[in-house]
Amino acid sequence: MDTNLSRQRWIQLGLGLVAMMAISSPQYVWTLFTKPLIATTGASLPQLQWTFTILIVLQTFFSPVQGYLIDRFSPKLMIALGAILSGLGWVLAARVDTLWGVYATYGLFCGLGTGIVYVGIVGLMVKWFPDRRGFAVGVVAAGYGMGAMLSTFPISDMLTASGYRHTLTVFGIVLGAVGALAALGLRAPRADEVLPAPARNLSTCVHDTAPKEMLKTPLFWLMFAMMTMMSTGGLMVVANFASFARDFGVADAIIFGFVALPFALTFDRITNGLTRPFFGWVSDKIGRENTMGIAFAAEAAAIALLLVFRENPYAFALLSGVVFFAWGEIFSLFPSILTDTFGTKHATTNYGFLYMAQGIGSLFGGPIAAWIYLVQGSWLPVFAIIITLDVLTAILAYFVLKPMRRNWLGLGETRAMSAKPAMA
Repeated sequence: MDTNLSRQRWIQLGLGLVAMMAISSPQYVWTLFTKPLIATTGASLPQLQWTFTILIVLQTFFSPVQGYLIDRFSPKLMIALGAILSGLGWVLAARVDTLWGVYATYGLFCGLGTGIVYVGIVGLMVKWFPDRRGFAVGVVAAGYGMGAMLSTFPISDMLTASGYRHTLTVFGIVLGAVGALAALGLRAPRADEVLPAPARNLSTCVHDTAPKEMLKTPLFWLMFAMMTMMSTGGLMVVANFASFARDFGVADAIIFGFVALPFALTFDRITNGLTRPFFGWVSDKIGRENTMGIAFAAEAAAIALLLVFRENPYAFALLSGVVFFAWGEIFSLFPSILTDTFGTKHATTNYGFLYMAQGIGSLFGGPIAAWIYLVQGSWLPVFAIIITLDVLTAILAYFVLKPMRRNWLGLGETRAMSAKPAMA
């Protein structure tokens, strides 16, 4: 590989990582703001959790349009705009006093902004790294999963010292600026910079599928259903983590010299980030579906253990990290397997459609999970739902997705071979 090309794509990976870290906090530290926002707005927890749902829905449901705009126009300008919108959402949320005001600021601006950045950077990385697609997508997805690790304790401390309004304003400006500056160095690879994807026993496509045709395939909708189920389970934990930690009586316990809740949130960000390049790398070696089966089954086991030891603050904090390690890889595995299957030409827009599954998952993961708790008076039914979804998705990955994709790619290779001119 040309030295300049190699250096350039690693620079792109680094910039993408920084931009993703900058826009991760609106989702992953949301749980820290729920208590003061409930006090200000007078809303109930299920009502307030619709903010989280709005954020994820707008982040995901508009992603096909955002992917198209990024493919059509300058990636760096669109991604910089997304980072600015994300930071602006926090700054504006600090200045409202009503529930609808929180929806219209934190939910709307952060949702649209983070969606542009996330889809845009994933779309760039699958093009820059066809030979290490799982790993590269995992690295930038790790930025989204781990970025809040750097902000959790400072935000928690500033909330205590200065209140949530000052905290939202300061961090909104800082994180928005950092994301925008990183985005200005991003670009798509030129035609002479695109490496061919290595042949791997029918693991990657030999032709590109446009979004319109992709949406007609049962294979895409199977992936969509699987990502929806995994997103639902994971977001049930993300959106309500502080609430069930308090309900289990472990939130304010002291472990390893730290308060349990911010310690667990920070530890979760680490594992949620590390899992993405790790399982992406593993899937490059042993196959996407095999990796999915292992990881999804592991999350079911981790959730069950978390439930068993829920009243032990040490076990709760450490097992929550295992849960996130077994969940966060969906953000490297699904975009990689989608591009392996349907090609790189329309990768950003195609992933925009698949990423909508995250939005559907947020409907169940945030307010509906809180509603179940409100009706049942217990988080146990919510945990049971998560375990069931994990086991079902693991089974689908190995026994349904794997043979369906093998058949699709085999037919694609046959079509490509028949399209070649006959030898003289």
